[in-house]
Amino acid sequence: MNIKEILNQPEGRRLEFKAELPEHSDLAKTVVAFANDAGGDLYIGVADDPREVIGLDEDKLVAIEEKISNIIFNRCYPAILPEIKFISEENKHLIQVTVFRGSTPPYYLKEKGKLQGTFIRVGSTNRLADEAIISELERRRRNISFDSEVIPDKTVNDLNIDGFKAIFKEKTGEELSNQALRKLDLVKDMQGVEYPTNALILFSDDPLRNSLFHYAKVECARFKGVSIDDFIDQKSITTNIATQAEEAYNFVLRHINKGATVEGVYTVSRWEYPVKAIREAIRNAVVHRDYSLTRKDVKIAIYDDMVEITSPGLLPPSIDYAAMESRQSDARNKVIAPIFKRLGIIDQWGNGLKLIADELKEYPNIELRWKEVGLSFQLQFVRLDYLLNAERIKDVQQELQQELQQELQQELQQELQKTTLYSEVLRCIVSNALSRQGISLALGQKKVSGQLNKIIQKLIAHNLIERTIPEKPNHPAQKFRLTERGQLFLGLLAK
Repeated sequence: MNIKEILNQPEGRRLEFKAELPEHSDLAKTVVAFANDAGGDLYIGVADDPREVIGLDEDKLVAIEEKISNIIFNRCYPAILPEIKFISEENKHLIQVTVFRGSTPPYYLKEKGKLQGTFIRVGSTNRLADEAIISELERRRRNISFDSEVIPDKTVNDLNIDGFKAIFKEKTGEELSNQALRKLDLVKDMQGVEYPTNALILFSDDPLRNSLFHYAKVECARFKGVSIDDFIDQKSITTNIATQAEEAYNFVLRHINKGATVEGVYTVSRWEYPVKAIREAIRNAVVHRDYSLTRKDVKIAIYDDMVEITSPGLLPPSIDYAAMESRQSDARNKVIAPIFKRLGIIDQWGNGLKLIADELKEYPNIELRWKEVGLSFQLQFVRLDYLLNAERIKDVQQELQQELQQELQQELQQELQKTTLYSEVLRCIVSNALSRQGISLALGQKKVSGQLNKIIQKLIAHNLIERTIPEKPNHPAQKFRLTERGQLFLGLLAK
């Protein structure tokens, strides 16, 4: 990627722009955050809002470079060795500071110390790391994972893993003996006693799992419309992690549509979403989530316009969703991931993203979007046809409003100046159809007046209300309801 392409990229986890050399602490925070995460590039001499190349004084480039090196050397610990380069763009001079992913995290500001000076990269911001994140960085330095750590609260023989043993036998055909548990790093020896690791606790049905990992669950919801205001169905999946992904996947299948098309002499069924890709995304959310982050669960939300999957933990530094077909692999949970592979829940290493990319090619109406939300990673399978229809509906409504405004300009201006019976009748039947008597009572009148009858006839003539029994105007059960034009008219009054 050349410098022009880079300058068109948004700021993010691995990229930051500065118009001039930042203050000492700001520069050091960015360098520390890059080193603790995936590495990154800082370009100095580029304004970000609006994005434009400002450039630096050519005579001061060497002095600025030396100042950058001194700031990083004096303020950051352990030692961080960036690559600093001079770049020319449009006859203007920039400095590129490349920080590589560090091998000895956590990195922090010397004067603040580890607890108050460790920063991580979240989106395009530098965020102070809490103790849980610092512990994760320390594990990364020692090349161990949270799921491999020992829990000495119970011995392995006292732990209820009968359900997991049955699943393991069913899927692999093998007995999960104590020897197999040791080989899979699910138990570890401490002074002659075998204790479970975090991974085995998560696979167990023991009360200890609910005590230590009550947040290790999947929350599923089907919402009405495109917001979280109302839900149609929800489910909390609190089983052991070996069965969570399939239960969540089945919840999704219950709430998305399946249609059929005729191809030649055959009828072919097809889901509205790429379900293989969604299943893979759900499995990844369970397998690769950060179980060290307390009070965070996997969330699966189904809206009219998309399926959204949110998993605790930022994307591993070596994974790039922009290169989905390159067979990337980086297991955060070094004990859990191989077991899921043995159980057949995940495929060969690096195939997952390619599987998602391949199936998406068959669904041109579905767009995959991803982003980091706080300390979580979120995937969205978005229906472009729904968004397009929503835009069309919006355009049609705007056209109708303009047409309505022209046709009923006199009534609209009158109601805007002073509310009359004309709009009061419309507001009475916004929620429910009412009879003449019902409208009269809603207006606070004891009986139906001649004026009310005239207004009802006028509203019918203007096509703002309609009869519920149009073929029999004088039917005793006759009621009146708002038309779409009536709703638009009230909308114009509310603006």
